[in-house]
Amino acid sequence: MYKHLPDLIRKIAGVILIIFGIISGFIPILQGWIFILAGLLLLGVKKKTIKKKVLKLKRWFNKSKF
Repeated sequence: MYKHLPDLIRKIAGVILIIFGIISGFIPILQGWIFILAGLLLLGVKKKTIKKKVLKLKRWFNKSKF
């Protein structure tokens, strides 16, 4: 019964982050795209294309040296 609980929690958290990101996109104080990106990453952890994009973003962040 509890085998799928971590997956369920990850999916619920991902959906909540995406909804919060859409709502916060209309509020000038918060950056909505950060929450949308985090939600998409939570929902697409097992997808190969998402993993490739995350690795590409990590390499880009390491090169750009903010």
